[in-house]
Amino acid sequence: MRAMILAAGYGTRLWPLTIDRTKPAIPFLGRPLVGYVAEYLSRNDCREVVVNLHHRPDSVRVALGDGSRFGVHLEYVEEPEILGTSGALDNARHLLEGETFIVVNGKIVTDIDLTAALATHRRTGALATLVLRPNPARERFSVVETQDGLIKNFGGMPAPASDDAPLMFTGIHILEPRIFDFIPRGVASDFVPHVYQPAVARGERLAAHISDEMWYELSTIPRYLDVSLALMKAEGRDVLTGASCTVSVDADVRDSILWDHVSIEAGARVRRAVIGEGVSICAGEVIENAAVVRADLVSGSEPPPKALKGFVRGANFVVALSQ
Repeated sequence: MRAMILAAGYGTRLWPLTIDRTKPAIPFLGRPLVGYVAEYLSRNDCREVVVNLHHRPDSVRVALGDGSRFGVHLEYVEEPEILGTSGALDNARHLLEGETFIVVNGKIVTDIDLTAALATHRRTGALATLVLRPNPARERFSVVETQDGLIKNFGGMPAPASDDAPLMFTGIHILEPRIFDFIPRGVASDFVPHVYQPAVARGERLAAHISDEMWYELSTIPRYLDVSLALMKAEGRDVLTGASCTVSVDADVRDSILWDHVSIEAGARVRRAVIGEGVSICAGEVIENAAVVRADLVSGSEPPPKALKGFVRGANFVVALSQ
């Protein structure tokens, strides 16, 4: 089965970790996040995969290559101007038309069973099936309203309290090729306002497949760190180091993720932190509940509106996560 990974976004809420790479290309548990998504698709018998590119496209190409080490064959489709979630499909329709296919957001970590979701899709005869999950913590994900197994409406943020956990979208779609009848040609567009809502208004069936299997979304630095640490601790470790890292035996490093080529000197203390590629933490320096990148990477650039604020400390740029 064919699939598409959406990987063109800017990752503004992950800035400055995304200043030199796109969000799906950030490291995650020893592989690029987009590689994790590719492996997930391969395990679910989706091995012909399209990846859309826009922001820092080479970072994804380097991360994935031809896809073979992740068990897939890749086709890249670049967007000179970003086209949105459904506009991305329009730009790649020549690679997706003709059969049922799957679309997955490039920023998620999951083990949701796609075979079960596909069975729901086929049973309902829907134009599209969206994989949903309960949101008992009422995190800030849009509510999806369903009735008799079909999607009826896309709402706002969940209410602070109610009897039932609201449902939220996981970023996994199963689509029939006639979805292209609803996607505007040659312009930017997004699934909910431009495709799904008009389709429902015209009487099309959008099925809901509800799963409570493992699922995480990594769109902010605190979420990226929290999810990484939770999965690391399940494997019995609390520090993850990338390639060619040097950590002094006299440094105190805990609950942290070190990207490639990080150096931490004796007497430094690093707790609950993301240390970006090429960063050096000097002797006696304390980094706690923060993300750190090299200051030269952000020199002359303005933080995106949704990014956390940071400051220059020596050769590093430090972003506190408690904002």
